[in-house]
Amino acid sequence: MSSELEQGREAWDRRSWRSAHAALTAARSAEPLDALDLWRLALASYLIGREDDFLRALEGAHQAYLDGGEPGPALRCATWLGLHLANRGDVARATGWFGRATRLLGELEPDCAERGYALLPEGHRQIVLGDYEAASRTAAEAAAAGQRFGDRDLFTLALHMQGRALLRLGRVEEGLSLLDEAMVAVAADDLSPLVTGLVYCAVIGACREVFAVGRAQEWTAALTEWCAAQPDMVAYTGQCRVYRAEILRRRGAWRDAIEEARRACERFIETAGPRAAGAAHYQQGEAHRLLGEFSAAEGAYRAASRAGNEPQPGLALLRLAQGDGPAAAAAIRRALAETPDRHRRARLLPAHIEVMLAVGDVDRARASCAELEEIAGGCAPGIIDTMVAEARGAIALAEGDAEGALAPLRRAWREWRDLDAPYEAARARVLLGLACRALGDEEGAALELDAAREELERLGANPAVAGMSAATGGSGRAEHGLTPRERDVIALVATGRTNRRIAEALSISEKTVARHLSNIYGKLGISSRAAATAFAYEHELLDPPT
Repeated sequence: MSSELEQGREAWDRRSWRSAHAALTAARSAEPLDALDLWRLALASYLIGREDDFLRALEGAHQAYLDGGEPGPALRCATWLGLHLANRGDVARATGWFGRATRLLGELEPDCAERGYALLPEGHRQIVLGDYEAASRTAAEAAAAGQRFGDRDLFTLALHMQGRALLRLGRVEEGLSLLDEAMVAVAADDLSPLVTGLVYCAVIGACREVFAVGRAQEWTAALTEWCAAQPDMVAYTGQCRVYRAEILRRRGAWRDAIEEARRACERFIETAGPRAAGAAHYQQGEAHRLLGEFSAAEGAYRAASRAGNEPQPGLALLRLAQGDGPAAAAAIRRALAETPDRHRRARLLPAHIEVMLAVGDVDRARASCAELEEIAGGCAPGIIDTMVAEARGAIALAEGDAEGALAPLRRAWREWRDLDAPYEAARARVLLGLACRALGDEEGAALELDAAREELERLGANPAVAGMSAATGGSGRAEHGLTPRERDVIALVATGRTNRRIAEALSISEKTVARHLSNIYGKLGISSRAAATAFAYEHELLDPPT
């Protein structure tokens, strides 16, 4: 055995994927590798993002198994090749490899694990076609084969496929139960890395689809740890960062979300090309929009669109924040019109309700609320029910039923708070304050609105603070009385610049900038840069000197 081959096998065993790839590649250039070592090379190549090397090595392993008279492992290689090619949209080649796998069945025993593997492409096809009943039966048959023959990879793959099919059938409790069972095997780390990463990402995606947020967050944390334990690994890490960016955004850590999404973009571009980075660009756009960084948000949404990712509902909400209600309404209506999938519609409907209420179309908002409530019956209880409660309260308030708005809005605020979603909780509290005011309870309104404003300012949610002031009839503060230089300073603060950068822009010292800021704080009755930024948005003091 060559030293390179021995080093490659040792590196593979300790999950040092780059070293394994380098050593096994060197060994292959010196002498032919056997089928198992070609499989090792294929997997190492895949995990470090070398897709062409992965395909070549896996094709080589398939042929080596055939040459060695081992049709079972050859069938598994053909199945993996077909599934990978199908997932990247190379349907013709995928079909060819699935055909090879099917022909090999004739050389196998009537009952064997490989027959379970051969069922996986059919289950995948049935899910794509929307035949979820058939997909559930196919996956269950494959899982039974995996269980009979003690094949943990097959059993876990089939179990997660069946769980996904059941979720699509609206059998949420059953589906999530199967996904949880699959994740027990994944968490035990006794599967091949290829199956582990695939099932992690698929299960998290399925949980997100049915709004099982708690599970999605739990498994994202586990995936993050698994990826971190293998520093060489490139595969799966981009998607993991997208999931983390979404969680950080929901928790109000918007700068961290932007950075995590940026890293995801880099990883996708490194491994799968720019088109794979659409979801990461979208998460960047969402965080920039909430911070009031509209130009950056627009750029991120456009990048998402170029990558083939629908930039809605974020882009419609951006137009609403920019004051262009008609454009927002047209965009969100268009997105809904071309989205037949129920779960994807559920991600658009809350924004549609918000936009319709903003443009005064209460009837359409009410219809969307009814649809959202109906879809919620086929999702995991929790966050989608909170969305429905908030929508009901907002619609009741728009219809002049402030008393009827109180209970659903109070529920929404409490549940958003318990879900660790501070931005959504603060917005629900704004609506609560407006309902209190409509009922003549000015003291109650002040308590709710002041708490909401404080939280939004803490988050740096400048457009929301500005919109709150417009909705409540102003901030209640006196006219600013700022000098021209103080207006220059506050405009630059609103762009996120530090005192040093402001000093450079205005050709003054940092000490002078600090004095101007102290004067601004005193005049406006505020005590933070976030509050100053919010004030600049409210009073249109956003044009820094050129």
